[in-house]
Amino acid sequence: MIDVHVEIIREGVKLPYYANPYDAGMDVCAAEEIIIEPGQTAVIPTGLKFAIPEGYEIQVRPRSGISLKTPLRIANSPGTIDAGYRDELGIIMSNSSIVSNDKNADDYLGLDSKGNQKGTYIIRKGERIAQLVLAEVPRMNLKIVDSVKDIGTDRGGGFGSTGL
Repeated sequence: MIDVHVEIIREGVKLPYYANPYDAGMDVCAAEEIIIEPGQTAVIPTGLKFAIPEGYEIQVRPRSGISLKTPLRIANSPGTIDAGYRDELGIIMSNSSIVSNDKNADDYLGLDSKGNQKGTYIIRKGERIAQLVLAEVPRMNLKIVDSVKDIGTDRGGGFGSTGL
């Protein structure tokens, strides 16, 4: 267990938590209500600041149920929170819908919507929006060489070279 210090900076915020004893990620919740229109990207505040130990990062990853059931995506997945970052954690989420559902505010789609419906989504305060994974970050020492061709094994090929 690694100690990560957290500061709560908004009223009524839930601390991230592991839903099950052996889960890799802690669920993190929205600190306020946010509406995300089709094609829009928004930062969802969590109301939390972290002091991450040096040599570690917190990775922000999507929750699989949101990815399956909605067009909402964590825009920079996995996101990295560096050990030196001390501001509020915000989750960058995009609505990949390209059309609006033409509904009024009472009819916005929610995280509990089924069938990956396209349209405007509302994230409510307290809803689980992403996962946080603590990861050790080894440091790289770059060594300049004339060619990397003969170092290790070259698998051959680039993007898509192993087929679909």
